[in-house]
Amino acid sequence: MFIDQTRPIVIERSPANAGMPDPCAKCDARGQSVCSAMDAADLSRLADIAVVQSYDPGATVVEEGDLAAYFYNITAGYARLCKLLPDGRRQIMGFPTRGHFLGLAVTTTYGFSVEAITPLRLCRFSRAKLRAVINDFPQFESRLLETAVHELVVAQGQMLLLGRKTARERLASFLMSELVTQEACACPRNHVHLPMTRADIADYLGLTIETVSRSFSRLKTDRLIDLHGGAAEVTILDRRRLAAIGDGET
Repeated sequence: MFIDQTRPIVIERSPANAGMPDPCAKCDARGQSVCSAMDAADLSRLADIAVVQSYDPGATVVEEGDLAAYFYNITAGYARLCKLLPDGRRQIMGFPTRGHFLGLAVTTTYGFSVEAITPLRLCRFSRAKLRAVINDFPQFESRLLETAVHELVVAQGQMLLLGRKTARERLASFLMSELVTQEACACPRNHVHLPMTRADIADYLGLTIETVSRSFSRLKTDRLIDLHGGAAEVTILDRRRLAAIGDGET
């Protein structure tokens, strides 16, 4: 194990090089990630090319404009995908968490930055080495295609959210999306953990911090949600109504 002094990151060498235990054997994210397409007996192929990395909160994983040499599979923690506009404004494109696979929708350079919100752990795969695995395992290629299609659907939903929905509808959509994501990770039902800041949420929804705060308060007043820990923990009180608001039905 060595420390890269240029960024607050600890990199653990791949098991093929360092004799480490198979990182796939006890990975909690396998069920939610593209790795689930691989049989247990074949996971060693992925483990041999995986470099396990850990980042502190606030660290940069990928810098916008960097050469797109790697794919990343998040196994623990939360990150934010963001892009800077020419005038310095920031647009957050998403909050990937455990099971998310990053880097499919890029060409020669990354069109976004990836920053750790919480302590973040991920597996990094060389694009060239992963292509060899894809060629040998068609089921893995199919899962990657499903992931790419899902990313496209999410991007289309984000376009609708930013272009047509009201502030109340945007926040309701965001909370329902996080709820579905976290329930897939076996989180408590109707509970949403929001490790990101209000400013992060505002930059994702295309709103001001004040508007986000008012929208949270209104949803609470309407008995749709309850807030704990300064809105870091949200309980969904009326899932059906909140989903309807997010879909623009009320």
